Amino acid sequence: MQQTVGMDVASTYMRSEILEQPEVLERLLEAEGPRVDRIAGAIRAFDPYFVMMVARGSSDNAALYGKYLLGAINRLPVALAAPSLVTLYRSPPNLSRALVIAISQSGRSPDLLEVVCSARRQGAMTVAATNNPSSPLAERCEWVIPLHAGRERSVAATKSYTAQLLALAMLSASLSVRPELAEELRALPESVQLALEAESAARKAALWLKGASRCVVIGRGFDYATAQEIALKLKELAAVAAEPYSAADFMHGPVAMVEPGFPAVLVAHSGAAYREMRRLAARLQRLGADLIAISDRRWILDTASVGLPVGSTVSEWLSPLVSVVPGQMLALHLAVEKGMDPDRPRRLTKVTRTR
Repeated sequence: MQQTVGMDVASTYMRSEILEQPEVLERLLEAEGPRVDRIAGAIRAFDPYFVMMVARGSSDNAALYGKYLLGAINRLPVALAAPSLVTLYRSPPNLSRALVIAISQSGRSPDLLEVVCSARRQGAMTVAATNNPSSPLAERCEWVIPLHAGRERSVAATKSYTAQLLALAMLSASLSVRPELAEELRALPESVQLALEAESAARKAALWLKGASRCVVIGRGFDYATAQEIALKLKELAAVAAEPYSAADFMHGPVAMVEPGFPAVLVAHSGAAYREMRRLAARLQRLGADLIAISDRRWILDTASVGLPVGSTVSEWLSPLVSVVPGQMLALHLAVEKGMDPDRPRRLTKVTRTR
């Protein structure tokens, strides 16, 4: 295991990039609103039968958010692509009437490129959300939403991830033609700024989790994607076997793992999923689990062993953009507490080329 003795959290690229997120989101909102509106108009004209999201890694978690977002706000059926059907089995699905949204920080993963090329040959409409608007992915898609995240020097995605979420939220809001959604988007950078104030609580939670080799991360609905992303960060940065679950799926078997001292991270934001998350928190507490809660609700923060407040309440459809921030801080501080370099996780590089 890579060890970095005495690393100062404040000197890491990852922390500086986490702190940049309000600025990145503000820049994306200002720069790309008109373009997103044009893309939404083209989508309405194309009238897709369904949406296929194409992504890998953290971008896959953004795609999962898109599945809930476009389903709940826009009533569109959304599937997550299996690139191997194109690259390994040479049996691409019928995408002739699909809207294909490819999400990638670098825009250089070969398997994503092959899926997009197959989709275009079939007549699908293709949109890329990427931090590199001159990338091969951007060149192969009809439409591009640049993320404006700037250079991301830490291997782990933070600001590029939340920019991907925002790009999808902007597109969903524009497709909906509901002006109140655009108003909520404009207030989002300030809400993310408030979520950064959870850092001291995240440091405390990292000390609590320092001795754990495994944990579960649980969310529901929109924040199921957040649970996936936080679990990925704990694996990448701190070598914790963090398993993400939907609250519903967790109760269908994995709850049998829980015993006194078992660590669980709960993402429980206000909204339709909150009541179930509250019931789950109460049950885990009765079973003796050690709970770390990320929430805007006082009850669940006080119930947990350590509570990480997000600082403000946003509508549930935007909750993943604020809920993920304390989770990023948790993974950062846990890596440093364990003597690991959060900017350079072992065996990982910024661009992973898979087929």
